[in-house]
Amino acid sequence: MYYSSTVGLYVDVANIAMNGGYGMRYDVLREFACHDASDAIRLNAYVAFDVERSRENPAYREKTNNFYDTLRDLGYKVIQKNVKRYIDEEGNEFAKANSDLDMAVDALLQSSALTRVMLVTGDGDFLQVVRALQNKGCRVEVLAFDNVSSELRREVDVFMSGYLVPNLLPVKNSSAEWGDVNATIRGCCYEYKQDRGFGFMRYLQNSKENLWITDTRHADSPYQTAYFHASHLDHSPNYDVGELPDRSIIFEFELIQSTRNEGLEARNIRYVSRL
Repeated sequence: MYYSSTVGLYVDVANIAMNGGYGMRYDVLREFACHDASDAIRLNAYVAFDVERSRENPAYREKTNNFYDTLRDLGYKVIQKNVKRYIDEEGNEFAKANSDLDMAVDALLQSSALTRVMLVTGDGDFLQVVRALQNKGCRVEVLAFDNVSSELRREVDVFMSGYLVPNLLPVKNSSAEWGDVNATIRGCCYEYKQDRGFGFMRYLQNSKENLWITDTRHADSPYQTAYFHASHLDHSPNYDVGELPDRSIIFEFELIQSTRNEGLEARNIRYVSRL
């Protein structure tokens, strides 16, 4: 008998937008969450709404509400948390709209109908939530971009950088579709020969299934590799070539047809982020 997998997707919208994921495509996120032919049972997006600002700024109100309507059109339930303003002991005003508790409680209460939970946040406050979900029998995945808790990454069953998911965060000025020749994509260096000055970038060609098969020699692997020479690396102060290979460093690069063989090469390689 065939048993389909069910997934619940819980997105901390503000956390993601402030940490590298501004402009993320929520339709692509939904497709990615349903990898391996899973059925989406819950799609919850937790948002912060500034009521005071909306009264003073009609453009903010219209843009924000249009965004929420788009999320609903894609099948998400929008859970709105209104921004509250506080005064600290020194008289400074600050605003806060934390949805962590709502997101944690919902994921735990709804997990009985789920085989897999995907949390879209890099906040380490979800560490205990992850453990509780795992103890209830759910596999837990986390997707995030920047400022991701290292403890959270180690605790979940699967962590995926949002930068690496095809088309999740649009690439500017790409002249082809993700993974095709002349496309601009993102990946990481998984092999590098320090003494010879060349290596290989690994990237996701598609994210529909078999994400665990990272060996690109396997026929069912969704990953591909591209050769690169050290001369095509940028000179960013955020990393040193001596660190390579390092799968925690995300690069953006252009794919070209190799003149050496039938494979692909990575050119114009630029540093993007570090986990």
